Amino acid sequence: MPIFGKKANMPVASLPLLAALTPSNHHVTLVDENVEELDFEQLRCMDVVGVTGMSVQRFRAKEILHKLKKDGVLTVAGGAWASVDENYFRETADVIFVGESEETWPEFLHDVERGRWKNRYVQESNSDMSKVPVPKFSLLKMDNYLYGSIQISRGCPFLCEFCDIIVTFGRRPRLKSSTQVIAELNELRNHGMKQIFIVDDNLIGNKAGVKVVLKDIIRYQEQHRYPFRFLTEATLDLAEDDEMMDLMAEANINAVFIGIESPKKESLAETRKYQNIRPHAGTLLQRVTKIQTAGIEVACGMIVGFDNDDESIFAAQEQFLTEASIPHAMIGMLYAIPKTPLYERLLIEKRLDSVNEGSYGTNVIPMNMTRDMLREGYINVMRYMNQTSAYFERVDALYLHGRLAYQRMGRFKFLKEHRLDNLMAKLRSILYCTILCIRIIKNVKNRGLRREYLGRTVRCLLRTRDVTVCLSYLVKCAIHYHNHKLVEGLSNGKLVSTM
Repeated sequence: MPIFGKKANMPVASLPLLAALTPSNHHVTLVDENVEELDFEQLRCMDVVGVTGMSVQRFRAKEILHKLKKDGVLTVAGGAWASVDENYFRETADVIFVGESEETWPEFLHDVERGRWKNRYVQESNSDMSKVPVPKFSLLKMDNYLYGSIQISRGCPFLCEFCDIIVTFGRRPRLKSSTQVIAELNELRNHGMKQIFIVDDNLIGNKAGVKVVLKDIIRYQEQHRYPFRFLTEATLDLAEDDEMMDLMAEANINAVFIGIESPKKESLAETRKYQNIRPHAGTLLQRVTKIQTAGIEVACGMIVGFDNDDESIFAAQEQFLTEASIPHAMIGMLYAIPKTPLYERLLIEKRLDSVNEGSYGTNVIPMNMTRDMLREGYINVMRYMNQTSAYFERVDALYLHGRLAYQRMGRFKFLKEHRLDNLMAKLRSILYCTILCIRIIKNVKNRGLRREYLGRTVRCLLRTRDVTVCLSYLVKCAIHYHNHKLVEGLSNGKLVSTM
């Protein structure tokens, strides 16, 4: 983050949304611990303190709740982990929220006003996304974030055994209207955000519905001279829909995160990832290449430790990611999240171990290798994928050897047709490249890595003659440095749960 001059990747999406759902007679303060310290003296003065976060942040959330409970504050816990394992917070939070809260949060506040509230709130039906208000981004310190965030839909139609998305949001994708989406984009633009992560777990879960929204986003981008660069998440069946890929490229969605999970068909079948096993649609590699050829970079999630995985899976993962030219892979060991079909199955098979989770990074006892083999194999894959030569081989395949058709992006085509905008974009890119180079020199302590990053960026510029591509390359250098530090931590034994 210091290289980008920011403190965190993106804002916590639920916080400004909960603020927008709060009746106007209440005063709301939002605190994101990613960008600022908690002031417990301030918190003690609050009538209600709610704590939320990602599943990996549950340990810290519990610490905060425990401290506040000792101080006699009315505490509320919600979010991803509270929705799948509410007992985890039972002794530290006065009130637990399970699942979505568009209806239950206002209900709870009404109960607080009356002085009588329940210790558990569960929304019986899924939220109507057409009624979700614009989040109150103004209550966050937005200039601390690299990306803004927006959610267009919730839910996913697929049945992946390990996934808690369908447990929390259901299998019927629900969408906001284009009017709602445009209103949120206007708000983010007012806060100076230029990069937006569309946080939907699967943007294309309702393909017909999202195509309508994408067409309106394209019109918005054209009217406002393409102010936004988007990233999002989707399933691999994106490669089977040419119109969808064209619309995403026109909307300037530069990258998509896809759950590929494994190059091994048996493992994909085992975990019910059937959308990745479609021989008529091509191999995994062919479908990834098709998305890249459409101009959209592919990042991916990969998992090791399925029942059909043995020690050969680690080399297979490395080979696939290299051949697919995917620089950014979120690799993790299989983890059984409560309430998922995987958790229920392994509970019956007595193959869950939460006691030693901290030592092994997962609660799953694998079938075809020991836990030590799984842990060491995972660490070795992480080391290999982030070796400087291996990482930049994948980056160069995209940006220098033509694998990624970035010229198909909507903004690229817009700038080509508007000379003044193009000139201003190039001047801004030169400025940003200069700033990033200075920050890399300042923040990257390893002299060899500094030299590697700057040398490769110069070669990129000489090869492409395009300063905007050079800027993207510098961003890849910064991300590599993050990965490098992460792998150093793993090598030093700093292994925590990958969930």
